[in-house]
This record gives sequence, C-alpha cells and structure tokens, in this order.
Amino acid sequence: MPHVEPAHLMDLALGNDVSNDDPGALRHIAACDRCREELSQITRVVVAARDVEEPDLPTTPPERVWQRITQQLSAASAEPPRIRRSTNRHGRTIRYALGLLVGIAFIRWWSQAHGTRPHITGP
Repeated sequence: MPHVEPAHLMDLALGNDVSNDDPGALRHIAACDRCREELSQITRVVVAARDVEEPDLPTTPPERVWQRITQQLSAASAEPPRIRRSTNRHGRTIRYALGLLVGIAFIRWWSQAHGTRPHITGP
C-alpha cells in the first residue's frame, strides 16, 4: 500500500469519520515510520489548536506599527523606478535591433575612417 495521503492523516488526527479504507490505512501507519510520525505531528498540532483560548490569539498591532509601515511604503514609492533589463521576448528583440544598428554604424565609421567601402556579397 502506498503512503497514506496527508488529507487522510488529517482526518484521522481530527477524529473525523473517514471512509471504509481506514483498516488498510491504519495497518500501513502501524508498519510505516514515516506515516506514523506524520500522523503524530498532525495530532499534536490538532491537540494544541483545540487548547487555544482567546488570550492566546494574536492582537491587533498598535497604531504606530501601521504608521511606520505606511511611511516605509511611501518612501519606497517616492524612489525613482529602477531600470531593469527586460527578459521578455519584446525586450530581447529591441536589444538585438540596437546591437545590429550599432554594428552597422561601426562598419560605416570604420569604412569612412580607412577610406574603404564594405564588401557585401549577396546570395
């Protein structure tokens, strides 16, 4: 039998009424260290979650925390945008075209500086 699915382990840990394949799953868990440990960990989380009381729940952060977050976001949006190299197809096409233009300009400059004309052969 393959390992027991995590969702099935969760149902077992919660004590939910699960399908008829429980005997097979339970036999597998008894023989499989990995599934047994995973069920044990899930069960510990379920037990801990059931013991949570209202004072254990997180509270709303103080207003100064939200003010600081707002200030930092405002400062970040005020910075000039960074120029990033484009990785999409359109950006590559533009870079290739610019490279080709620079190459052509260099060949023309070289030809004029050395008094020669470029020799281009056709097909």
